[in-house]
Amino acid sequence: MAPRKQQEIFDATLRLVAEKGYDGLTVEGVAERSGVNKTTIYRWWPSKAALLGAALVEADVLGFDPPDTGSLRGDLVALVEGMIRLLTEEPSADIAVAALGAAVRHPELDARRFFADRFAREREIFDRAVARGELAASADPMLVVDLLAGAVWLRVVFRGLPAPDGFADAAVSALLDGV
Repeated sequence: MAPRKQQEIFDATLRLVAEKGYDGLTVEGVAERSGVNKTTIYRWWPSKAALLGAALVEADVLGFDPPDTGSLRGDLVALVEGMIRLLTEEPSADIAVAALGAAVRHPELDARRFFADRFAREREIFDRAVARGELAASADPMLVVDLLAGAVWLRVVFRGLPAPDGFADAAVSALLDGV
């Protein structure tokens, strides 16, 4: 399948899940919105869960490149700022909350691939920090990411509060320097 057409299918999938939730997402709806036949979609993805799982990882709208500011602190601040943008700016905010929220209620939607892919990219931040001598090799990168991402999700999604200016710096400082 042509990469552009694949992105159109992923975009249609993510926008539909944002508009209608996982229960309202259908392969027929994706086919109609993306201008392809539903048999084409089923040829590549056997179910709506497989389609949404692929879209979460491969769609340009949720694309992610790990920051490289030259320091662990700078990279983590940039990472948190990226998480804030993901959860507060359109169209990614509605998509991320709807799709990842659906993964909690629908085990057939395996979001582990999304998180594994994202963490594999985030891991580069920690590998560079270890190489620069900023971080002990025994540090747990996943714990660091979980603590920072948890702070963003809790503030922005669950509490419905804005992340004020300086939130990323404060979260990273609390983690690296302690409270």
